[in-house]
Amino acid sequence: MKITVLGGCGAWPSAGQACSGYLVEREGFRLLIDPGYATLPRLLATVAAERIDAVLVSHGHPDHCADLNPLLRARALGDQPPPALPVHAPPGALDAVLALDNARMLAGSYALHDLDPARPVEVGPFRVQTWALPHFVPNAGMRLTAGDRVLAYTGDTGPSEDIVTMARDADVLLAEATFPEHIVPAADAPYLSTARQAGEYGRDAGVGRLLLTHLWPDTDPAAAEAAAGVAYTGDLGTAVLDLVLDLG
Repeated sequence: MKITVLGGCGAWPSAGQACSGYLVEREGFRLLIDPGYATLPRLLATVAAERIDAVLVSHGHPDHCADLNPLLRARALGDQPPPALPVHAPPGALDAVLALDNARMLAGSYALHDLDPARPVEVGPFRVQTWALPHFVPNAGMRLTAGDRVLAYTGDTGPSEDIVTMARDADVLLAEATFPEHIVPAADAPYLSTARQAGEYGRDAGVGRLLLTHLWPDTDPAAAEAAAGVAYTGDLGTAVLDLVLDLG
């Protein structure tokens, strides 16, 4: 399993950066997770749009799905449009982004599938299990298993014991860490996480590597890593642009 970070900013992309986006590859299969703002140019520097085999979207906020629109345009409007792209997301999560174009323009360019926490799905070589984690809108935490490798991804989430269950013994936990420390605006505290909390989840789940993502723009990654490192003493880093993890 190979993971390439296309972006890791929360809310909006800071200069020269992109929001959440991750390309996960296994046995020649290319899975795009969360095509947020500004991720498509980064993706196209790596692979052509028509060579993406499937998309997973954790939730419907545009910093996690806005670039699905230009991705579908690049596929639908090319000289030789590829088959419909399987897109998996919580029910209704993509209504707004898919409504950006006349339905005729994107007709046949995608096949939409609802993610259901009660029903794991097979996406190429990946077995995908989801958890309904707390956020302002429905959000699917994900556990991707391929062979003996496991990637867990929180999407955006508030505090939840399910995160430890989802990430148990994962090779990588890709964890939302909007704020470094526990000081979170009261209205946001049930729906967003801190790097300190991510470190606690990584420790309790026994993950092999903790990768912090969705940092608020211009947050110092060192501050986030220091906060996570209070609890998590394993392999720790931040989802920076073009980072590549090859899990073998």
